[in-house]
Amino acid sequence: MSEIRFDIASLHAAYAAGLEPADVVETVHARIAAARDEGIFIHLAGRDELLAAFRALGAVDPEKPLWGVPFAVKDNIDVAGMPTSAACPDYAYLPERDASVVALLKAAGAVVVGKTNLDQFATGLVGVRTPYPVPRNVVDAALVPGGSSSGSAVATARGIVSFALGTDTAGSGRIPAGLNNIVGLKPTVGALSNTGVVPACHTLDCVSVFALTVDDAYRVFSLACRQDPSDPWSRAVAAPAPAARPPVLRVGVPACDDRKFFGDENMRAGYEAALSMLEGLGCRIVEIPFADFYATADLLYEGAWVAERYAAIRAFMDAHEKSMHPVTAKIIGAARKLSAADAFEGLYALQDYKAKLAPVIASVDLFCVPTAPTHYTVEAVLADPVVTNSRLGTYTNFVNLLDMCGIAVPCGLRPDGLPMSVTLLGRAGKDGFLAALALDIHAQSGASLGATGWTLPSAGAVAATEDEDTIEIAVVGAHLSGMPLNSQLTELGAIFCRTVKTLPAYRLYALTGQPVPKPGLVRATNGSGTAIEVEVWRLAPDAFGRFVADIPPPLGIGTVLLEDGTAPKGFLVEPVGLVDALDISSYGGWRSYRLSVDADA
Repeated sequence: MSEIRFDIASLHAAYAAGLEPADVVETVHARIAAARDEGIFIHLAGRDELLAAFRALGAVDPEKPLWGVPFAVKDNIDVAGMPTSAACPDYAYLPERDASVVALLKAAGAVVVGKTNLDQFATGLVGVRTPYPVPRNVVDAALVPGGSSSGSAVATARGIVSFALGTDTAGSGRIPAGLNNIVGLKPTVGALSNTGVVPACHTLDCVSVFALTVDDAYRVFSLACRQDPSDPWSRAVAAPAPAARPPVLRVGVPACDDRKFFGDENMRAGYEAALSMLEGLGCRIVEIPFADFYATADLLYEGAWVAERYAAIRAFMDAHEKSMHPVTAKIIGAARKLSAADAFEGLYALQDYKAKLAPVIASVDLFCVPTAPTHYTVEAVLADPVVTNSRLGTYTNFVNLLDMCGIAVPCGLRPDGLPMSVTLLGRAGKDGFLAALALDIHAQSGASLGATGWTLPSAGAVAATEDEDTIEIAVVGAHLSGMPLNSQLTELGAIFCRTVKTLPAYRLYALTGQPVPKPGLVRATNGSGTAIEVEVWRLAPDAFGRFVADIPPPLGIGTVLLEDGTAPKGFLVEPVGLVDALDISSYGGWRSYRLSVDADA
């Protein structure tokens, strides 16, 4: 039983082969006992209680995509019949209803194992600000587990559960994932309901997902991603299956001089190795000045958002401050010295940074940053709890403030053998887009799953999902992935489908007099054509109309015949555009031609 894999694909395969829920229950409790870590759970379902929950599912139901999957819940998220304490015993209450996100996952067939430990009131990135025993980092017990979702990360990394819910306001769903060698999905703010979640900052809080694989994390996210009328901060966010990723992505990274590792050269080396991996996957690394991102991050523990943490628990704190963890009380209590004017000044500063950084964020397809800048020991954090915590948030604190989504993914080992993790960041609503690249990174890394020793299960190639309400368009030049005008597609929500060649019936020309270098594709005559490489993207009808309306002459849209038998709409050029144009058909495509031009420059 101890060898039962809990990644969802393997667990479901085991059920199909005859695994019984009772075996899963015994495995859960056996792994808890083997961990010898009293800090993971604050409340744990007993064997009989857990077995009853599994039996209540009935027979295996293919309509329930999480049937029989055990999961854990951070103890600031309500589970009916289990106390919620936010790691503060005097705050504890017994909820009658599940949090909205828990209810959705239970409806999908998942079973709650217990409530996990955290930095009290979800205030911290270290995982040690708790009145209970500190959960132990699964890689090295001398290191902090990360927080605030410490117990959820450790339970997942040890294979006690298939996945766990956390929360993320400043990085609490990413830092523990990175420090424990697992995946941490921090969704778009508002994508997962916060109804039934003890708030830290209402305006920034996200329920997050810890899992052993990207596929599992995204599956859980997609099942829980529902707009909730009971949550005023909830919003409609699409959660399509991750499609095939474009062959070339522009990946923003902190400029070399802006990278912060606080003396940890192993983390620097691990990050540089991760960037080399990305280049091997066809990504173009774009160095971005990061000073304004760091300045945005600094706002999180100043003014408005400290006051918001205080507002969330004001009545309790004013009456029971002595029952709080001293570091937590000191941080949140600082809000008492703030005025409404201080809060507005923070909001104004954030708006300035949002405006300044919006074009920077739009200039690349996504960002890749270290999940954490270093690993800290428990001893170091206890000696300097504020500075060490602040440093851990270097690459996380700005994310929710700027309305970005993210996913932390293991990418191998550092030179010293500790786990290396990077976080992919994108604009709101790009959760699936990030997951597509994260799948490739995790597969390329060869990393084992958490501390289980399990290898990543093999997965088939990701394909674009069909959608009858979209229109395919073949692009051949400056709108290709990684090219200067690709953002005109992606900003309209275009989804990459495939790279393919035309039938051998076209000629490609480099046009003259274009502000951005562009080619022109024409149907050849007299059998003089050749096959030209294109990319096919998918757009909603209204977006397709807006895209086509902005196409300048001599380019236009016609029908392009492809070697895969399809005939999408695509770019063609009017004959007048071929005056003085250079025939570049022999290169087989615009990308090959531009590489040749750049090599000769």
